[in-house]
Amino acid sequence: MMRACNFSTNLLLAIMCTSFISCSSKQDVKRQISTIDRTLQIKATSILENKLSKINASSGQIIIMEVQSGQIKALVGLERKDSRNYQSCSNFATQSPTGLMHPISLLAALETGKVSLSDKVDVGNGIYLVNGEKLIDHNWQRGGYGKITVEQGLACGSNIATYKTTEKAFGDNPQAYFDILAKMSYGKPDSVAGIDNLKPASFVTPKDRNWSNTSFAWFCIGYKQLISPIQTLTFYNAIANNGKMVKPQLYKDSTVIINPQIASKETIQNIHHGLERVITEGLGKPASIEKISIAGKTGIISLNDKEEIFRLEFCGYFPARNPQYTAIVIINKKGLPASSGLMAGDAFKQVVEYLMKK
Repeated sequence: MMRACNFSTNLLLAIMCTSFISCSSKQDVKRQISTIDRTLQIKATSILENKLSKINASSGQIIIMEVQSGQIKALVGLERKDSRNYQSCSNFATQSPTGLMHPISLLAALETGKVSLSDKVDVGNGIYLVNGEKLIDHNWQRGGYGKITVEQGLACGSNIATYKTTEKAFGDNPQAYFDILAKMSYGKPDSVAGIDNLKPASFVTPKDRNWSNTSFAWFCIGYKQLISPIQTLTFYNAIANNGKMVKPQLYKDSTVIINPQIASKETIQNIHHGLERVITEGLGKPASIEKISIAGKTGIISLNDKEEIFRLEFCGYFPARNPQYTAIVIINKKGLPASSGLMAGDAFKQVVEYLMKK
């Protein structure tokens, strides 16, 4: 479950103020200017609140970042405090598993040169046993997708396609997968000025005692890890930025480069085309807008199977051919229906429509 949210002084000032004075000593006074676009902040808050209220969700986030600079233009966190009202909160450091892992795993697999997005993969009837544990696709009750390409698997959010492709690339050496993730700076940054209590992302790896013969399958689709939305957004922003990962910033300063090139430009372009296909043909269709190209990914994670608590996610960038902004939408909801495309994807669409009209 989501942890309780309380505003920090730094975050309040970052969002509500255009600038503030920070004194490191009586002799040293530094002026810091917020990156937040106050008009966009208000609009994003309205979009999120309306969506949460409509689907009876408990909490959510919207974060919008400029691709090249890393400047955060909107940082919205809302949590329901009673049966009706939503209240602003600073839940931005909260970490959980993520349903947005598929393209990241495929990016790592493509980097080995052992697989391609055009490869065929048999996902069968949507149920696949991994050392006795069931890995299922969302349409397993309708018979699954059968034989599809890896790119089609990305578009339709096939857990089996992602796992089989990643397993083919790394075989009996899953540590090589984690080595590539580290090389790509997945899980960075470890801190962002203005976001309190942000911790390094944590992963269950082959070096850990609790690693099992099914851990690899679950990790490559988003489980067995704890990561915050701002860290996931940073990685997607690097894809949008042609492989250059920049550090998010809430106060205007020189752009900090975390990783000058997370993967080869060819691999980045392949994943980019796959993320466009998610929107044009796949589960991300609810986020599509006529005459505006978008690339992105839907994601859904079960946070509590017994209580049916779901984390619905959408992360993407636009315009896809010349990205200006990357945005992530997180919605935490109890019970069905739960659709990341129709819920988080629709909120993302509203953000894009607003920004493209400015």
